[in-house]
Amino acid sequence: MSRVLIVTETYFPEAGGGETQARALAEGLARTGVQVCLLTRRSQRDSPSGEAIGGVDVQRRGPSGRGQRKKWMLLVTLLPALTRRIKGCDAVIVCGYRILGLVVVPLCRLFRVPCILKADSQGEHSGAFFHRGLEKLPASPEGWLFRTALQLRNRVLARADRFVAISSTVAAELTQHGIPEQRVLRIPNGVDVACFKPATDAERDELRRQLNLPEKVRIVVYTGRLVRYKGLMDLVEAWPAIWSRHRDAHLVLVGYGGLDVDACESELRERVETLGLEASIHFTGAVDSVRDHLRAADVFAFPSRNEAFGLAPVEAMATGLAVVSTHCGGLRDIVRHEETGLVVEPTPGSLRDAINRLLDDAPLRRRLGAAARHDAAERFSIDAVVDRYASAIASLRSS
Repeated sequence: MSRVLIVTETYFPEAGGGETQARALAEGLARTGVQVCLLTRRSQRDSPSGEAIGGVDVQRRGPSGRGQRKKWMLLVTLLPALTRRIKGCDAVIVCGYRILGLVVVPLCRLFRVPCILKADSQGEHSGAFFHRGLEKLPASPEGWLFRTALQLRNRVLARADRFVAISSTVAAELTQHGIPEQRVLRIPNGVDVACFKPATDAERDELRRQLNLPEKVRIVVYTGRLVRYKGLMDLVEAWPAIWSRHRDAHLVLVGYGGLDVDACESELRERVETLGLEASIHFTGAVDSVRDHLRAADVFAFPSRNEAFGLAPVEAMATGLAVVSTHCGGLRDIVRHEETGLVVEPTPGSLRDAINRLLDDAPLRRRLGAAARHDAAERFSIDAVVDRYASAIASLRSS
């Protein structure tokens, strides 16, 4: 039986796009008969240190709780667990390799185990991902200390066998920073299209009752972390004009700030209160699955200003929703303007106009939603994604 070790910074019950995709990959490989062990941080104190989830052996290590420094401490606590489990593996996959690669790549070289590094965010290799965090330190992205540390880190990471680029933007970043094209695998994130599927009218009505959502309204939904770079303040600023035109419209923000340094949930809530929008904007907080909220909605809005891929829009497309998205980063590879959604500038005015257009035009919503469902099933099925990882692992084993 093939054995694969997956390493990721955070995992279920954290519910961001990276965590969701790591789980889909791990459980997808397990369904094919691969023995999968996943190592991660125990970010929530009440999570068990070890458990089986979806056929995957999930092992969590400290430090527990929240805080940016604790992510770096994982490098130390992860080392013994990695050393015990890496022997005999057919491959190690790192999801979000920005700091974890420093430990995993040398161990893989030591034990001669193939290593695949997957970037979950833009800027993981260029170092741009760390710029926001540096603002809180006496350091600068242009300073010699950061530049030297980044160069040394990238020398370590460059010894990985393969790099997974989830979008054309990430692929370009990797090659621009010295990774040969032949070692870059273009594999998008995937979605379970059997799970994320359109709801009938009756199912939608029942889901709204179960979720305590208004039944006789048109719901615009966002799913994902409540963080600054997702452009959520733009969406909130656009909402008064949308609501004044469509008094039966309701905006549902599904998710929470999470562990991200850019978390902005409290700021969003304060802005909603200041604008007097409490009656038409609903915050769900953390949820175990976004599927039911998507299936209960009419339109999906994703105003992100910085996106390596964009799993949330793919899930919405699979659910048959018309999508309003920006053209930032990896989103360019996902939503096709006027075909599977509306692609706009990341500004309040552009978001307002696109959402109003979809709320005004039910036939357009249905046409875009049906095309989006078909496109998601064709290009982003999790089964096809898992097959590509399995093929990559098999190729590395035979080389």
